[in-house]
Parts: sequence; C-alpha cells; structure tokens
Amino acid sequence: MRMPQLEPLPGLPERVTIYEVGARDGLQNEPTVVPAAVKAELIRRLVAAGLDLVETTSFVNPAWVPQLADAAEVLDLLGDLGRGPRRPVLVPNERGLDRALEAGVGAVAVFGSATETFARRNLNRSVAESIAMFRPVVDRARGEGLWVRGYVSMCFGDPWEGEVPLGQVVDVCRALIDLGIDQLSLGDTIGVATGGQVVALLRALDAVGIGVDRIGVHFHDTYGQALANTLRALQEGVTVVDSSAGGLGGCPYARSATGNLATEDLLWALQGAGVRTGVDLEAVVQTSRWLAGQMGRPSPSRVVKALTGD
Repeated sequence: MRMPQLEPLPGLPERVTIYEVGARDGLQNEPTVVPAAVKAELIRRLVAAGLDLVETTSFVNPAWVPQLADAAEVLDLLGDLGRGPRRPVLVPNERGLDRALEAGVGAVAVFGSATETFARRNLNRSVAESIAMFRPVVDRARGEGLWVRGYVSMCFGDPWEGEVPLGQVVDVCRALIDLGIDQLSLGDTIGVATGGQVVALLRALDAVGIGVDRIGVHFHDTYGQALANTLRALQEGVTVVDSSAGGLGGCPYARSATGNLATEDLLWALQGAGVRTGVDLEAVVQTSRWLAGQMGRPSPSRVVKALTGD
C-alpha cells in the first residue's frame, strides 16, 4: 500500500493524539442500526491499529438515538478493552451517568452547545440549564475517579442562528472548564469554519486562561475544510484531534452536519508531515474498508478510496 512521502512541515507538534469518534459519533446518525457485535469488532480493530483513545458509545435515551441503544451490550462484548480512562462514553445527564457507572466505564463526556437553539433541540434546555444539568454529572464522575471531557457544539456557526459570536463560545467553554472537566472539544458541528475562525477562537480561549493543553478540535467536512482547519489548529499548539474512521458521522439534531474528518485523511497528512501518532494507517484503512462492507456502501474517506480503489 502506498504511503505519503515524508517532508516535515514546520510549526506542527511532534506528536498528535487522535481521539477516535467513529464508533459513537460515526454511527449515531446511520439510517439503520449497526449490530452490537459489529460495533465491538470495529472498536477492537481500531485499538489494534494503534488508536488507543476511542470513544465507544453513548448512554443517551434510546428514544433519542436508537442507533446506540445497545451501549451496555457493546461494552459487555468488549470486556476490559471497552473500559478505563482511554474509552470514554457520552452521557447527557445523571441517568446516563448511572448507566455508565454500572457498566464500569473509566471516562465520560458531556455535550453542550454554544447556541441556544441547538441546546434546545439537542437537550431540551437552555445553555444555562444545560450547564446546570452537567454540574452533578461532572462532580459525581470526578468523585468516582473518572476522566471527563466536555463537547461544545456549534462553535463556528449554527444552522438556525447563523454566525456565532466569539464571546458567546468563550463563555460556554469557560463555564464547562469551571465545572471541572479535564478537556474541551471544540466542535464545528456543521462544518462551516475557516482557518481564521479557528485561530481567533483558540487565542480568545487562551486569553481567558484556557490553553491548548486543555483543548481538542472536532471538525466536520461539509465544506471540505476539516483537514485544513485541523492543521491550522495544530499550528496554534493543539495536540488532540477528533476524527472518525472512514469519515462517518453527522448529527441527528443538525441535518446540515455531514461526516467527521476521516481518520485516514488525517493520518495521511500527519504521517507525510513527520508528526507521530502511533497509529498504523494501513490497518485503519483496512478497518474502514471492512466496516464499509458491513454497511453496504463505500467509505467516504478520500484516502480510503485512493488506496483501495473502492
């Protein structure tokens, strides 16, 4: 299999941690439910490929996201491989946290919004009410020794509200940090961001004491900008990038959101630039090809298509 030519790109970090979201964010928007056994096998293959940080599933109300109603079953199939601080699960509230703790997880993530409309559509609460709902979740999770992540959706644009004021995003990020989360994930949920917006937000967060060491970036590829925006974030010092094997993904509450940044596309760029990830590109490509076969359609990833001819 062809590999990218190595030519270091100045200004990038020596090493990047890939936060793999394919098994959760990648599958939650599929029109049909993927069997639990397939999900578990996907996670096994991703971990074997070197993707050590894998978000496995979501303990949300099954009526909201029926594609992930089998969360406990998936974790049971994985056994110890699906637990621990490197296998986060998404939880919306204390009920979700209860289920996650029963399953023996070692890390959780909450998901907030920078805009009022999406907060209402996604959590049926205002932004302030959402933050209040997360407080006992974070307190209890930290009390149990869990690692906690906080997603912030609609950081760069909203399909209902349009442009999102920078200060509004910073305020939500600051509120989540003040709850005691370990890491923020800045989400371009509908994929409209450009490099200047990315730089402006990262520098605005730094100005209020939220450094890049607390931040991951999560770009969708609606306008083909996910990889470019990621590289710009890395040049600002970010070292954690969310991506999805095969480029799967979307958002059930924002129909204009398309797939996530493909893990293979990210790996091709980073490997060519001399940035270490610890991930085997060929193994991830083969995993995505296998998953595409399970789902009955080609992988959206450009690198997968180029390397396999599918």
